[in-house]
Amino acid sequence: MRARYSRWDGEQDPFGPDIDVSHLLDEMSDELLAGYGANWALEDIRRRGMSGMRGTDDLIRALRERRERAGENLNLSGPLARLGEQLADIERAERQELDRRGPEGLEKHLELGALPNAPVQKLEAMKRYEFESTEARRRFDQLLEELKTEVLNSYFTKIAGSMRDLKPEDLQRVKDMLAELNEMIAADRRGDDYDFESFMATYGDFWPEQPRNLQELLEAMARRMAAMSSMLASMAPEQRAELAQLSAAVLDDLDLAFQVDQLSQSLRDMVPGVSWDRQVPGWGEGSMPMSETVDAIERVSEYDDLAEALGGAYPGATLDDVDEEKLHRALGEDAVRDLRRLKAIEKALEEAGILQRSRGHLEVTGRGAKLLGERALTRVLARVRREPTHRAGGGQAEPTGQTRPWVFGDSDPISVERTVLNAVTRSEPGSAVRLTPDDFEVIETEARPRTATALLLDLSFSMPLRGHWIPAKKMALALHALIEGKYPEDRLYLIGFSDYARQMKPAELATAGWEEVHGTNMQHAFLLARRLLAEDRCPIKQVIMVTDGEPTAHLLEDGSALFNWPPVPVTLEKTLREAARLARSGIQINVFMLEEAPGLTSFMDRLASLTGGQAWPIVSGELGDRILGDYLHRGRGRRAS
Repeated sequence: MRARYSRWDGEQDPFGPDIDVSHLLDEMSDELLAGYGANWALEDIRRRGMSGMRGTDDLIRALRERRERAGENLNLSGPLARLGEQLADIERAERQELDRRGPEGLEKHLELGALPNAPVQKLEAMKRYEFESTEARRRFDQLLEELKTEVLNSYFTKIAGSMRDLKPEDLQRVKDMLAELNEMIAADRRGDDYDFESFMATYGDFWPEQPRNLQELLEAMARRMAAMSSMLASMAPEQRAELAQLSAAVLDDLDLAFQVDQLSQSLRDMVPGVSWDRQVPGWGEGSMPMSETVDAIERVSEYDDLAEALGGAYPGATLDDVDEEKLHRALGEDAVRDLRRLKAIEKALEEAGILQRSRGHLEVTGRGAKLLGERALTRVLARVRREPTHRAGGGQAEPTGQTRPWVFGDSDPISVERTVLNAVTRSEPGSAVRLTPDDFEVIETEARPRTATALLLDLSFSMPLRGHWIPAKKMALALHALIEGKYPEDRLYLIGFSDYARQMKPAELATAGWEEVHGTNMQHAFLLARRLLAEDRCPIKQVIMVTDGEPTAHLLEDGSALFNWPPVPVTLEKTLREAARLARSGIQINVFMLEEAPGLTSFMDRLASLTGGQAWPIVSGELGDRILGDYLHRGRGRRAS
């Protein structure tokens, strides 16, 4: 792992990104509860972002817009077209001089007419042409010097860019640098020692970013050479051959061809992460010089690299692969800030105890499941307390005359006297009195009978298909949070059932996906509920079942499940018989039907008649309000109405 250090410029946050974990958990809750898993939920929130923080999709979209703008003037034939225009201007200046000379210039006119049309071949031929026009000769010599700078800038933008006039001593310094660099690369490949610090002390001014080692230096050079290779690879074969010929001719004239070719091959081998020979469409109509065309391609390639890293469309991809310096150049400081916050999400969730990584996979912890339930409970309580709760048989709890510390979920009235007394007692004499959560006490109401509840939750495939899955899980977790926080002496048993039934912990339920199996085995669910409740000493016991279908499976004598659709009489009878055993044990059965299919309604009517229980059709979005509202206002759900 590498780290880069730079001077603080006043924009970086030394304390790290500020992440609202509660908001984050709300944003991720549906994906977690849907059973997609913590890894999926984390990637989804990173992809779409949330309020005040752009996601990777937004950043990729911005990069694509920048890429489009960068390519508006990018024309791959531009460098050769521009060279052709410059040579045509020089030829016109020469012909004007020949026209002035009259018949004496006729032979030269014919010689100019015999020059090749292709720009590079024409340039080579003009090197051998004897100009009659002093102005044309001056322009041609100037063009040759410009081409030297253009070619060098195309391969080494920062190196050549620091030399305005390509003085002989500057050019010799470039030659010496390339020769020493190639020797250093060869030593590195052999495993021999080399003096990188001495090299940078001599030639460090060529790299303003000051690479700290050979690999960083090569990466900086590789990006530019790769852009040059992409330009050549994206051209038509004839154009590519012509521009390659021009580059080779200029580099050979500068006595740099061998060193540049050797360095290019080394960079391809040693910096494989750079995109070499990438095809870049030249869709613009501009006519930029060669080095500016490479500049545009380098920007386009940088946008593509950033979008690829942000998209993570390759094995082992992480947001740490995104180069923050490149992102800053492309989209500015706000984008870097968003990226850092996206990176910090997992750490914030782990530090809050919501997620943990086990064997390379993220998992929701028990605390995470509890917080999911508490967040769902908070929303339900906000709705329940706004709505009228006048239900038959209801009644307000009577105060006992005692107070107790406030805990999350308490609906009992605050004891103002005890709360203020606690704050005053805790405060230093003479200091301001400030309330903290620990100061609050509530007026204790009369004790209600302890209740044991078995919540039977349908896990069959029809639940998510009909949109019932997430509301049902939110209700279950909220009920668990309510009982654990407000009624800790009560008991809640979570039982999931599809082809078989099983007891579940909140953390397991929070991340469980629907089960793509055939069968709704209510018989097994009732059987398991009876066994669990039989061992419980709570005086009041109840079963709450949430389902969207009638029973289609039952247990055979060998313990295996038999599935039939439509339901067969033996499945219905075995299920009713198990429900009757519950009723005879004094256990109340309440069923919430998420669909009103005739078969389901008919079966539940028989069940209610046989057991003295109750069954109601309900919209899944109202599950939490109804079940938790009954638990709060009707003696903790002993009998719903």
